[in-house]
Amino acid sequence: MSVRFVLAAAAAALLSGFGLATPAAAHVLAQPDPVSAYALTAGRLWSVVGALLGLAGVVIGGLALARSAGRIGSGDGRRGAIVALMAGLGGAVIGGLVVAAAKGGPGTGYGIVGGYVALVVGLIAMLLGGLALTRSRRTTRRPTG
Repeated sequence: MSVRFVLAAAAAALLSGFGLATPAAAHVLAQPDPVSAYALTAGRLWSVVGALLGLAGVVIGGLALARSAGRIGSGDGRRGAIVALMAGLGGAVIGGLVVAAAKGGPGTGYGIVGGYVALVVGLIAMLLGGLALTRSRRTTRRPTG
């Protein structure tokens, strides 16, 4: 082997090694700054808002369901059922948007865990509101005859 061939092969190996390492170095440099576990980022804030809205819907839906069953109050629970449906829908939409906009996994500060919580709690609120609305319609209808 000639010296020229050995130098050319060494240069090619060195350049290809740097060529393969460059995308990895660019990926490391493009990572966002680490976020503290206690930092309130925009994604975390929206996921908390969605989860609280869904939780309010669950509480109101539960009360409306109890009212429609005649356990508490004198009304039929229709207004509470509608409020629970709307609050649950709002919580689920906000949670879904947070999950869709998140660019990283848990712990990155995008609020993806809270987004999933808001999505699930919002769906539960919508379920309770729907059950209370169905039950209130059933109790308001009187059989004729």
